[in-house]
Amino acid sequence: MDFSVRMYHLNDYLIKQRKYAIADQVFRSGTSIGANVSEAIRAESESDFVHKYSIAMKEAEETLYWLELIYKVDLLDEKLYHSLQNDCEELIKLGTSTILTMLRKIKAATADNHNL
Repeated sequence: MDFSVRMYHLNDYLIKQRKYAIADQVFRSGTSIGANVSEAIRAESESDFVHKYSIAMKEAEETLYWLELIYKVDLLDEKLYHSLQNDCEELIKLGTSTILTMLRKIKAATADNHNL
């Protein structure tokens, strides 16, 4: 949730700078990460869980793109950029680890079912 809140504040800042299009893009991708993770919590199956988490990771990668662009066109100072970038990369690491853990669980369950 903290990252989504940071994206909200970044969006607010960019709107005040009259950078509406880029504000919308980074806000949508940045807040979509948490929304998709929340959906995964109530997934209908383990495969659905992996699917929703995978979407969250795609959104995180897109967010990294927008953050870099915003930084390179001098709309973010270096300290804030690196802070947001590090938070987003940490989300990607956690999400990727979560996906891999679930895939191993699915594979183990499938192997167990074939051994019956």
